[in-house]
Amino acid sequence: MAKDCSFDIVSEFDKQELVNAIDQTKREINGRFDLKGSNSDVILEADKSITIVTNDEMKLKNILDILQSKMIKRNLSIKILDAQQVENALGGNVRQVFNLKKGLSQELAKKITADIKNTKLKVQASIQGEQVRVSGKDKDDLQAVIKMLKSNESNYDVPLQFQNYR
Repeated sequence: MAKDCSFDIVSEFDKQELVNAIDQTKREINGRFDLKGSNSDVILEADKSITIVTNDEMKLKNILDILQSKMIKRNLSIKILDAQQVENALGGNVRQVFNLKKGLSQELAKKITADIKNTKLKVQASIQGEQVRVSGKDKDDLQAVIKMLKSNESNYDVPLQFQNYR
């Protein structure tokens, strides 16, 4: 009797790696000549958002570039950063908040399931909260779905991970 195989499609990030990337960014800010003494700070707020505060928008852009490079080196996708408007802060500083994206929205989950159904493979995709479970009898079909999703990942505004492959 053939048993169903399955895997879950999720969108998450490693919190510890994000903390490490922010710590490295802070260290580089303190060591760089163009950012020294600029009263710049990068703050992680309860795994929900990252706030960058500095003197002007040019330094803000430089700090964001540093943060993104540290995230990439730690295998974190920069797609998890949802940039908000640049705001004026106290003392003539500027502030920008980046909300952290986690989980699949209902619209994105529906789009992913529709893309899976369009492949005409013998698999079933079901939305379960903030993830999508794909199941089927043939492991090759499941691997074809993973390959298709990885090749089309630029169509989705969040990074995708595949877990619980059984």
